[in-house]
Amino acid sequence: MITKNLPTYMIIIALIIISGGCTQNPDKKDIVETAKTECIDMCNQQLEKGTDLSDGPCLSDPNIIAGDWVCDVAHSPRLPVDNQQENQCKAFREGRARHFVEVDETCNIITTY
Repeated sequence: MITKNLPTYMIIIALIIISGGCTQNPDKKDIVETAKTECIDMCNQQLEKGTDLSDGPCLSDPNIIAGDWVCDVAHSPRLPVDNQQENQCKAFREGRARHFVEVDETCNIITTY
């Protein structure tokens, strides 16, 4: 009887495992910390190359970091120009990324969203 219904039992067990949280999902806090670290690293790499960051470039375009994050340089304190859509990462504007890390010209975190 059990072997006859084995496929059904296997499906039920799989559904229990999936719905029971037995799969490993990254913690949101870990993802934010990863995004921050990657952004700071990208920024420092650009500084080491001698890149001028005063125009507030997007450091992660065309790529996305930590799943759905981008890394952008902004002014500190932030200026209205930092809120203009054309000055934000393309991946964020296009909806490919839903979050961003902003760093200042010396690679210090300004904000995460």
